[in-house]
Amino acid sequence: MKIGITCYPTYGGSGVIATELGKALAKKGHQIHFISYALPFRLTNFVENVVFHEVELSSYPLFEFPLYSLALASKMVEVSLYEKLDLLHVHYAIPHASSAYLAKQILKEKRDIKVITTLHGTDITLVGLEPSFLPLVKFSTEQSDGVTAVSRFLKEKTLTNYAIEKDIQVIPNFVDTELYHPQKDCAFREHLAPEGEKIIVHTSNFRPVKRVPDTIRILDQVLKEVPSKLVLVGDGPDRSECERLCRELHLYDQVKFLGKQDGLVEILNAADLFLIPSQSESFGLAALEAMACGIPVVASSVGGLPELVRHNETGFIAEIGDINRMAKYCIDLLTNERKRILFSENSRKRAVELFDKSIIVPMYEDYYKKILEL
Repeated sequence: MKIGITCYPTYGGSGVIATELGKALAKKGHQIHFISYALPFRLTNFVENVVFHEVELSSYPLFEFPLYSLALASKMVEVSLYEKLDLLHVHYAIPHASSAYLAKQILKEKRDIKVITTLHGTDITLVGLEPSFLPLVKFSTEQSDGVTAVSRFLKEKTLTNYAIEKDIQVIPNFVDTELYHPQKDCAFREHLAPEGEKIIVHTSNFRPVKRVPDTIRILDQVLKEVPSKLVLVGDGPDRSECERLCRELHLYDQVKFLGKQDGLVEILNAADLFLIPSQSESFGLAALEAMACGIPVVASSVGGLPELVRHNETGFIAEIGDINRMAKYCIDLLTNERKRILFSENSRKRAVELFDKSIIVPMYEDYYKKILEL
């Protein structure tokens, strides 16, 4: 198949999954064409059967804001026509689904290009609910030839919030368990915790919805029982607030800000525990990557996280903002090595058996074939 993939090229989960999906499909012989305003950050090395098409934005004085949606639609038309694409697979509804719809209409007389939209989370639960976007999200989603969601929670949320009369296929996020796997010797651990402290890791884009300051408040309580370090990976609008909170609580020496990092496998393998106290999380890809490395997860009971993290089996789940309970769960795992090892084994097993790319990528292939037969 010849597949066009559009995603945000940044560090968010939707871009990660779209890029990894494209790479996996390319290795299976499909021709993949990424269409975006920048090279996806996980597409750093040459991959056979993968081509990148950059969306060029013109800075005409009449336009106060860049017209990305229209430029994207135009590039979709160009690539679909000259590369003879079979379908366009867009990740994150805004504005990709509407651009794909426009491209489909322009191409209607020349070729029947199929459009599949994958919903990832905040495009439905947050941004898409704004009055200025809601009608557009509803229309472009319904007009897609196929729609997938990364969790049962997100599917139900979409059907409820938008009253969409469309079949939505749940295809969960995935991880390469051969890349994300437990490592026995991790030199990075000694660098992070030279005194043998326990290590808690959190990775995110530091948006308010991730509640990163909660991880610092949880550490403050954990330190009363267990010598520990908190490693924060990523960057974003809440980083300054987190740094301020560390100074206020006198925890700056116990919290390590690593910023954006590519070497997540090594960082995760240095951890004893992964913390994800989000306010909204349609799946929780960061938690899955930690589980694949055999790291137990303490999470909030929101969105798709309960579909991923099994309470008292691969980790623990608590209510949003319940810092006391999350701290209690962290202390429990950090002081009971036998339980932590059991949860570690369970986490790895669940990631391999249910969410490995060898299981999920064929689900996308089957869905593509289904849509192309319509």
